[in-house]
Amino acid sequence: MSQPTEVADFVKERLMRIRGDLRLYKDLKPARTALVIIDMQNAFVAEGGVIEVAASRDIIPAINKMASGCRDLGMPIIWIRSHHPKVGADWRHFFDHFVHPDRKDAAAAMLSDDAPTSRFYADMDVRDEDYIVIKNRYSCLIPGSSSLERLLRSQGCDTIILAGTKTNICVESTARDAMMLDFRVVVLSDATAALTAEEHQAALNVLIQEFADILVVDDVLEELRANASEQSDD
Repeated sequence: MSQPTEVADFVKERLMRIRGDLRLYKDLKPARTALVIIDMQNAFVAEGGVIEVAASRDIIPAINKMASGCRDLGMPIIWIRSHHPKVGADWRHFFDHFVHPDRKDAAAAMLSDDAPTSRFYADMDVRDEDYIVIKNRYSCLIPGSSSLERLLRSQGCDTIILAGTKTNICVESTARDAMMLDFRVVVLSDATAALTAEEHQAALNVLIQEFADILVVDDVLEELRANASEQSDD
């Protein structure tokens, strides 16, 4: 079953009263924007996995379409890969307390460097010219989690477009930290997925209020292409 791409009406009505608009960033520029795709690995995407997010398979075409469009515009495409040692030794608090004892070793092993389940799902259009960043926490942007912030700043990017899974965990955590580090954030509601439609929309409802614009792939690509054309005409 497809997940909602719309923020709930009551949230939209509240924002219109408070802000008078649902969007914060209406000038997305390819030269200052990166696409960041989170955790589209076998462990989450493949059928039957210990930490499967079944809806993540439904967003593969949207993610690949977004990546292709951004690539054509010369934008950085950054694939985030979660990685932990086989016993989760780098995040004992999580594996000891938030994962059932019968599942924690299997969950950690699925994200170890040499595990097939740690690799990107075969249908993901990962290219040689794209970037791959390893993370070891939900958010890519807390200290010690990954090199994403340094990569974004080195590329001159002040805006990130987020896709991937789970909407309410790793995507939301990264979006929150990105905004608090003064990045402009867009979350693609049709290129993100959670375990349920309810959790997916709940994350969108939170993110649009304080952390990000919520948009869909086609609208973002149209805006980026228009702005690229304007830039080339200047």
